[in-house]
Amino acid sequence: MGLTVRLQARYWGIAAAVFLAVLWALGDALLPFLVGAAMAYFLDPVVARLARLGMSRVVSTLLISALMVAAVVAAVLLIVPVVAAQTIQLAQAAPELLEALHATLTERFPVLVEAEAELRRNSEGLGEAIGAQVPEMLNRLMSSARGIVGAAVFIVIAPVAAVYLLMDWPRVITRIDALLPRDHAPTIRRLAGEIDVALAGFVRGQVSVCLILATYYASALALAGLQFGVAVGVVTGLISFIPYIGAIIGGTLAIGLALFQFWGEWVPIAIIVAIFVAGQIMEGNFLVPKMVGRSVGLHPVWLLLALSVFGALYGFAGLLVAVPVAAALGVLARFGVEQYQASALYRGGGSPDEPPDGGEG
Repeated sequence: MGLTVRLQARYWGIAAAVFLAVLWALGDALLPFLVGAAMAYFLDPVVARLARLGMSRVVSTLLISALMVAAVVAAVLLIVPVVAAQTIQLAQAAPELLEALHATLTERFPVLVEAEAELRRNSEGLGEAIGAQVPEMLNRLMSSARGIVGAAVFIVIAPVAAVYLLMDWPRVITRIDALLPRDHAPTIRRLAGEIDVALAGFVRGQVSVCLILATYYASALALAGLQFGVAVGVVTGLISFIPYIGAIIGGTLAIGLALFQFWGEWVPIAIIVAIFVAGQIMEGNFLVPKMVGRSVGLHPVWLLLALSVFGALYGFAGLLVAVPVAAALGVLARFGVEQYQASALYRGGGSPDEPPDGGEG
């Protein structure tokens, strides 16, 4: 005899609570494995395609892993030093920039002269605090043995976990499928397929969009002659997965720096503005529709809520699982609505094929 709906709901609720409790308790320890699983999920279609072309899964996995390692090494050697150097320079230049802001405000807006002493005191204090604290925080991070060991473990474990998962991905899926309750296996497979479509459309597509935008903004801002343009462009592109936030932060920072650097020269400032306008047009009309698609089912507000809640509860590990969980909950919510609309509770006392009011008279 099968379990009643109430008992099934109870058991699935307990399983969900245990999963969230384990994630909360072991968030930091699970982080490398979550990253490795995300890497394997992202690269599995490429490995599967190479396998269909006749290459063994082991060889295709090792080939893709070697290419990824080469790309990471190239990024570390060529891009990361530039971005890190510009970020430190920007932090060190913050007092001078704030002083220039103070001078510009008092010169262009005389009404602020009455508050000159307080404005100067606040801007100088803020600038000195930023200039002193940021390098100190970076030094503490670099000198922390725990941070270095943790980073080393992360760098080693995440790729190794990704390689093993890529090699065994079909067997892992088969094993999970064998553990599904037989009565509900077809429904679970269908829901898992819909979740996979949502994740494939969002995660794989959005990662590609972020990398393209980071390359575009960094290159364009650097060619335009903006100081710290590479750092601003990379940061803008990488946080573009949060709707509107990346463009707002990056655009505000880049245009603000352009105003300080090119004040009185409106052509360079207009070029910086045009770069971000073109980036938004490219992202909204070409990149996102083509690479992410409009059938993902993740509304921007739903995505922001998931990122906020899971980030606050579980830290960076929560941010990694926020999108998959949001996609899964969205699919389950749509499934629940379908079941409700097919139930007697929604249709009323008539048969499923009859309208709710039933009868002819």
